[in-house]
Amino acid sequence: MDYMSDKHEKSKLNRLGAKEIICTLGPSSLNDEIIVRLEELGVSLFRINLSHTRVSDLVDTIHYIQGVTSVPICLDTEGAQIRTGELLKGDILLENDDVIRIPYERIVGDDSQINLYPEWVISNIEVGDLIQVDSEEVIWQVISRNNNYISVRVLVGGLIGQNKAVTVDRDIVLPAMTDKDRECLQIGFDLGLRHFAISFVHRSADVDSVREIVGQESQITSKIECIKGVINFDSIAAISDSLLIDRGDLSRQVLIEKIPQLQKNLIQRAIHLDTKIYVATNLLESMVNTPVPTRAEINDIHNTLRDGASGLVLAAETAIGSYPKRCVEMVSRVIQQYLNDSIDWSLDSYLRSQASTMLIEPHGGKLVDRVNDSLDITGMITNTIEIDYSVMSNIEQIAIGTFSPIEGFMNREEIDLVLEQYSMPSGVIWPLPIIFQINSQDLQGVRIGDVIGLSLRQSDDVCAILYLEDIFTYDLDELALKTFGTNDYAHPGVKLLKSRGEYFLSGKIDLVKHLPSRCKHYDLTPQQARVVFERKGWSKIVGFHTRNVIHRVHEFIQMYALDKYKCDGIFLHPVVGRKKKGDYSAEIIMKSYELMMRNYDQKDKVLLSAFQNYSRYSGPREAVFSALCRKNFGCSHFIVGRDHTGVGDYYGPDESRKLFEDLGDIGIIPIFFDKVSYCSICKSYVEQCEHNDENSFDISGTEARHIFQSGNIPPNWFMRPEISNLVLEEIKNGTEVFVE
Repeated sequence: MDYMSDKHEKSKLNRLGAKEIICTLGPSSLNDEIIVRLEELGVSLFRINLSHTRVSDLVDTIHYIQGVTSVPICLDTEGAQIRTGELLKGDILLENDDVIRIPYERIVGDDSQINLYPEWVISNIEVGDLIQVDSEEVIWQVISRNNNYISVRVLVGGLIGQNKAVTVDRDIVLPAMTDKDRECLQIGFDLGLRHFAISFVHRSADVDSVREIVGQESQITSKIECIKGVINFDSIAAISDSLLIDRGDLSRQVLIEKIPQLQKNLIQRAIHLDTKIYVATNLLESMVNTPVPTRAEINDIHNTLRDGASGLVLAAETAIGSYPKRCVEMVSRVIQQYLNDSIDWSLDSYLRSQASTMLIEPHGGKLVDRVNDSLDITGMITNTIEIDYSVMSNIEQIAIGTFSPIEGFMNREEIDLVLEQYSMPSGVIWPLPIIFQINSQDLQGVRIGDVIGLSLRQSDDVCAILYLEDIFTYDLDELALKTFGTNDYAHPGVKLLKSRGEYFLSGKIDLVKHLPSRCKHYDLTPQQARVVFERKGWSKIVGFHTRNVIHRVHEFIQMYALDKYKCDGIFLHPVVGRKKKGDYSAEIIMKSYELMMRNYDQKDKVLLSAFQNYSRYSGPREAVFSALCRKNFGCSHFIVGRDHTGVGDYYGPDESRKLFEDLGDIGIIPIFFDKVSYCSICKSYVEQCEHNDENSFDISGTEARHIFQSGNIPPNWFMRPEISNLVLEEIKNGTEVFVE
């Protein structure tokens, strides 16, 4: 037969006919009385979820249902989905900052280790990846790996069960079916089943692979529950008999507040393509445990029908819920209330947008994404230039969106605008030039229009690509004076600027390999941080920048800002890139915060991550720059110290505040602190009090360094003893605590 034309005619008739109800059968509904009643209520298809059905039970289950009803049975595959393995007690409760292992070999999991399957996917998971688990939306971050297991830390804790869906925030290509799926589909087909649903369809080829088993005559429903399925929606629809929007799994990759409009758009597209489309997940979730639905659930069902859905799928409500019959009765009552309605909107721009209705908008409107680690650079590169760690750290931060809206190194016009007007050509506020300097030797053979490969010194690996748009010079004294307010070579920022080449290269970049770092497992990209904030339910987040081990004043201003501004959480984001001599090493800074995290009174309101960049020591300009970077991570507020990112006496105590005020609204709220001291009479930390100066003791990172370097330990009011002991122990063990 002509499959495509037949499908076209049948789908038009189905779209114009009655709405359908599909029910999942499980422990609550696999009995004669309920199955018969559900058939009477108009159920058009009974679903068997292979994710929760053993192969050994499948034949008996199919025979049983066929013996009770004439309603067709649909087998729903496990599909291309990573899942949790078997657990000794069925589930485990994970707390924030727990560390657990995921071994390669199959084990029965417990509180300290758990499997993922298919097992081979672990080889494709990398340090730094975010892993989301099940509808509780527990989030892990991979912190290390070896030949036996990977280790993850828990960023968002919660209860997880066995055989639960897992999502990695990087695309891992999975086959359309598991071996179990293939076996079960063949069993179902041999027993006369002709309805099959494919989970996690990514592309039309996934549908073809199922048709090879069940034949052209079978009815295949493709489940749209991942971004790839949305992107390839039209081609999937073209060879499917029907589609199903699974809102639960889809919400692991699409922000939950975006799901309603995405659902509307996909339904309208299915109608335009004359393909039936169903909607599943949480239709009557409250009725799993209670006999009546919420008004919101009824409103959701009604609007879903109005949008033009061909039918509704009940899952947990009828499989494990306490009131399967009442659920179907309720849907039957509402199902007559539908009306088709169309909404015109742009899917492409919707999917591209990473903005959340909860979180602050990225600077310039969207997060830049110049990470292209799958780019085939063979034959692309015309020249290669070696770069140092600091340049590479800038490239990485551009690529992951920290410097949004910047997409590469600035040209002369952009540098002039930034230095003279604090602005990009687009009008977006920006305070610091992002530049790439080289010397005349490196410039040999380089031409405008070249594709330049950038590699770290003493490494042959190309880490990034520069699409060279311009080559120019700039007076370094003038550049230093405008950037740092001085051209004094004693200033560390000026010294770095003048120690580099006299030529500047501009153009967009692509990152093809991430920056190596001993603190890499602490990294979160802006997009990853936003995911964590969303899952934590945070919308007001205060960002904190530091290059020092934590001391009591840090604690005070962090908690003060959190409480005074009623923020949901604080984002602790120490800078761990290139350091100047005498600075704390990145490792000791992160160790101090990790230790402190265990003792925070409001631990659940804190997220720790590392900022893989370096201090420029440019005072007010860098204070604004630091705030805008944290804005891109999702912070709504930012702590600005009295001498934020300053050095020596180059900047006045109020210059940062004045610059923020002059620039006006930059989309993130600065929280200013004057010098905070410890008052021995008040027994507290104060910006000012009624007692005289002889009772007031200053606390600073610089002073702490001097105390440790002299072999002493700070008093308890200066720094917590456990932090002081950590630093002293590391010094005793010969660890680099201060940069040489």
